[in-house]
Amino acid sequence: MVYISDHSLVKHYISVMRDRDTDTQTFRRMAGQVGMLLAAEALRDMPLYNVDVTTPVAEAKVPMLSGEPPVIVPVLRAGLGMTDGILQILPFAAVGHIGMYRNEETRGPQVYLTRLPDRIDGRLIIVPDPMLATGGSAVAAIDHIKSQGGNDIRFICIIAAPEGLDALTKAHPDVDIYIGCLDEKLNEDAYIVPGLGDAGDRIFGTM
Repeated sequence: MVYISDHSLVKHYISVMRDRDTDTQTFRRMAGQVGMLLAAEALRDMPLYNVDVTTPVAEAKVPMLSGEPPVIVPVLRAGLGMTDGILQILPFAAVGHIGMYRNEETRGPQVYLTRLPDRIDGRLIIVPDPMLATGGSAVAAIDHIKSQGGNDIRFICIIAAPEGLDALTKAHPDVDIYIGCLDEKLNEDAYIVPGLGDAGDRIFGTM
């Protein structure tokens, strides 16, 4: 399933992020807010069970989340910029990491760091990465998570290119994808057009 947000706040925040004059602090805050809103959509079908509570007025049966806490696995480094926002609505989640670099021989992404909970099978896993450009990093990250037992994975990104979306859906048709905005294309340097530049550099002020 592919979900492209139609939320007015998501549209507004992304428009602020696109502006090349937006400062690092604002860009970082907007990335977290978009991450939070997309995660809320990705989490809308989490299982519930009824518990008894006493309100100031009466006894009541009310729904609460059931099952093990979800796991957030940002793709380093840019995915960290979305993680704080997600943790605002999911403070009890476990957080892992996947670090990747470009292999100059294969020209593909290579995992250099993995930190995951001991057991992830059967747990909901959220993978945030701001940009889905070629799709190579997202595909490799999800490949790795699946190799460690993950089987309920949802990918969220702020901006996607059609090329990256196509690559990810073909490689992992079982993964639900939540996108803030689907842009026009990739340029010859594999940057998303119109995009918002290098999200990692803009989040961490390393431009």
